[in-house]
Amino acid sequence: MKLIKYDRKKNPSTSIDFLGLKEAQKVQAFHQSFPQYELTPLAVLDNLAKELNVSKLFVKDESYRFGLNAFKALGGSYAIGQYLAKKLNINPDELTYEKLVSPEVKEQLGELTFITATDGNHGRGVAWTAKQLKQNSVVYMPKGSSEERLNHIKNLGSNASITDVNYDDTVRLAAEHAEQNNWVLVQDTAWENYEEIPKNIMQGYITMVVEAYEQLKELDEKPTHIFIQAGVGSMAAAVQGFFADVYGEERPITVVVEPDKADCIFKTAEANDGKLHYVKGDMDTIMAGLACGEPSTLGWKILNDYADAFLSCPDSIAAQGMRVLAAPIKDDVQVISGESGAVGIGAVSEMLRRSEYANLKQQLKIDSNSKILFFSTEGDTDAEHFKKVVWDGAYSVN
Repeated sequence: MKLIKYDRKKNPSTSIDFLGLKEAQKVQAFHQSFPQYELTPLAVLDNLAKELNVSKLFVKDESYRFGLNAFKALGGSYAIGQYLAKKLNINPDELTYEKLVSPEVKEQLGELTFITATDGNHGRGVAWTAKQLKQNSVVYMPKGSSEERLNHIKNLGSNASITDVNYDDTVRLAAEHAEQNNWVLVQDTAWENYEEIPKNIMQGYITMVVEAYEQLKELDEKPTHIFIQAGVGSMAAAVQGFFADVYGEERPITVVVEPDKADCIFKTAEANDGKLHYVKGDMDTIMAGLACGEPSTLGWKILNDYADAFLSCPDSIAAQGMRVLAAPIKDDVQVISGESGAVGIGAVSEMLRRSEYANLKQQLKIDSNSKILFFSTEGDTDAEHFKKVVWDGAYSVN
């Protein structure tokens, strides 16, 4: 594992108002209007915390979200809702699931097609939302994508397929086809002249974050550290932005975690030259949801201004996290976490158990008083691969 530590900026220039508590409550109200909405659990792993010699470990388990085994539908549904509110001239704050699926709205909208590129979870969320609204979806996945994840998307009625190019080129392909066919591009990465929908997707994610915040408040707990994984950085920025808004200078130490084969945010932080740095090629990592080589412009601005550290991890760290969560100690709750969801807990478990990582533990000020929050953003979305890792010990730490 490799770590880049930032000194906390005294006067951050990037606004995080759109990710704060006031906005989060509006976003949460929108999601609560869905009949499928349920609060996802916050696992409190006291026995694991004792084993690792920290005070508390909390894991927000998103495998229960909307029956989709991942959090991503929060972003896609909210962004599509906001797009439709604008199109229908409806006050976004008054938008509800019931209104969106009404015959009147369907008649006004006619037939729409939403298109996206995905490693699996985001596309499934967009396809699910389109199906709820009785609209069409087209989903492109990068080469090497899981057939199981593809079939999950197809089963929602989407025109889904796997391309022969990597994730970032698949995003470009989706953007080209959206423009050519007058489809609506719903992508969570932002670039020049494409920021409104990515911004709304980021806002959609904060339902997960405000839930965790409220659950911690009920326990009278406040985390000292947050380990949050990143692909393009949109979800990590949503988590970072919310907690920076709520806690200000008293916010937890936030560590952004990536696969070492797709660590574009780590490389951008390492260069620290005001430019975005990309990872090219196939990005062959088991963390499919994080296999992104180009940071979101919007996400990076927030992480650059507010995050405390950036961690690049091999696949073995994510695999270890999956096994740790799947085999709880004593009466700790079991968390079924996929490759992208478990990398944070894997990093911390190795950091606190292995002497070669003692310097990382010291740099991040982790000690017996630390209370660490993780977001397990997916369950076993590729069940066969989950078994290979958890049952057969694939990608074991040497």
